[in-house]
Amino acid sequence: MLLDQLRIPDDLWSREDIRAALAARDVGALFRLLARHTGASQTRIGAAVGLEQGYVSRIIAGRKVTSIEVLERIADGCGMPDESRMTLGLAPGQRSCRPDMADRRDGRQSDVPANRSWREDVRAAVQLWEGDVNRREVLRQIVFSSAAYTLPALRWFTATSPQTVAQEGRQTVGQPDIDTIREMTATYRRLDNQYGGGHARDNVTRYLHQEVTPLLTQGRYDPQIGRKLLTAVAELTQLAGWQAYDMAEHGLAQRYLTHALDLARTADDPGLGAEILAAMSHQATYLGHTATGVDLARAARHTAHRAGITVLAAEALVMEAHAHAAARDSVACATALHQAEQALDRADRSGDPQWLGYFDEAYLSAKFGHCFTALGQHRQAERFATRSLRMDERYVRGKAFNLALLATIQARHGEPDRASVIGGQALALTTQLKSARAVRYVRDLQTNLLPYRRRPTARHLINRIDAALKQRR
Repeated sequence: MLLDQLRIPDDLWSREDIRAALAARDVGALFRLLARHTGASQTRIGAAVGLEQGYVSRIIAGRKVTSIEVLERIADGCGMPDESRMTLGLAPGQRSCRPDMADRRDGRQSDVPANRSWREDVRAAVQLWEGDVNRREVLRQIVFSSAAYTLPALRWFTATSPQTVAQEGRQTVGQPDIDTIREMTATYRRLDNQYGGGHARDNVTRYLHQEVTPLLTQGRYDPQIGRKLLTAVAELTQLAGWQAYDMAEHGLAQRYLTHALDLARTADDPGLGAEILAAMSHQATYLGHTATGVDLARAARHTAHRAGITVLAAEALVMEAHAHAAARDSVACATALHQAEQALDRADRSGDPQWLGYFDEAYLSAKFGHCFTALGQHRQAERFATRSLRMDERYVRGKAFNLALLATIQARHGEPDRASVIGGQALALTTQLKSARAVRYVRDLQTNLLPYRRRPTARHLINRIDAALKQRR
């Protein structure tokens, strides 16, 4: 449900002062008028348009908004009619693509989004990359909203026949260009796993903006190359979203993952689509939106079956299990975990895509450990967390996560000395990473050690964590 939309009377948009604010692109004046006429607080306005309250406050105080991404979000969040959107300098909204403003036929509201053209998907992604490179401070103010995953998921499942992706441009695009994007993605993915999402995120966004954008917008390619190009770009866009997620830039991560899914849909790549939906589920559950996490995981599983990739179905089931565990539904969690094990046992891994290499027995064990930890079943959680450490050493961030998980389990089970030893190893790896998630896991461990701070080992690690991480998030 789109719970965040403001209730704005239709006649408010025809007021002269509102029209003047829109014509001048004076968003601060617009927010002040909306607050006056609707009684909405800055927090309420921020929730509606997907911006932090502090940023809304700065806009009202006079900060200019020039980002098309942010203006579009404000227009959508306020439910602006087309005339108001155009006064603000934006294109008319596609009503059939918005459940809350869909066309009505025979008195019924359509909740199926129209099929967007591939050029619209490309244009939206390009705008995001440009905005991320040039106006990152603005985009960082965007907040995560579980409702914002509804529309891209609907687009994914209601898309009509695949579109022809072809273009007559100045620059010939061929297989070598696609291979280069894939090689760059593999390199950036390796760096992400070894050093965290913050290590190469700037490089990824610049590469998308400076190198990939010209290929998409100015390139000449036939339908076969066009589809391959969009698939490669979707994969790199998904990685950029994952990096933003790892750095706790959750609203921005959501935008990247959404655009990645749209590109995968246009490229008709259900395997990659399932992987992106699973990533969306991962983020939603991490942020406590467990119902959304379950829904997205089920969407990923359905898509994996369509793609015929059993291991992807196993991954989706693991994501669903984690969401159930976070919601304290032990029965549904156990069912999903059992199905995940069965799916992984019968999966043929010989044809796995490169981006799925991380999903192995160690990863599965770690997810089991997280599930049992959330359910308070510490002995089972410890068994799987220990098993998760039999992992590929190239996944440094993953090892930091798994060590912190094991130490946290031990602390919660009343074994602070063991937890402090393992936690020290997790801290050592975390200090080498640019990863907000790794920091959060270590901070969670620190919180669980606080009841034992009179014990020398626990007190020593608590102090080490404060000294090493300081103000890091």
